[in-house]
Amino acid sequence: AIGVTYTGILPDLFREGQGVVAQGVLGEGNVVNAREVLAKHDEKYTPPEVADAMKENHKGPAEAYNAPQAEGAKS
Repeated sequence: AIGVTYTGILPDLFREGQGVVAQGVLGEGNVVNAREVLAKHDEKYTPPEVADAMKENHKGPAEAYNAPQAEGAKS
């Protein structure tokens, strides 16, 4: 195990048992003095603003990302 110290506001998604990315310097005793901490999420995560937009349009994630393009639209 490795320890991490961080002074600041943690991400909204941060919680016990959640994976994180911590950037900083490895100090004595295998403790990372982190400058930044980012919460990791799985591939099923949808940012709140995207989830809200999908609800407004009555589409699920698969429908929203695989929506057909308008005729003549470039991909």
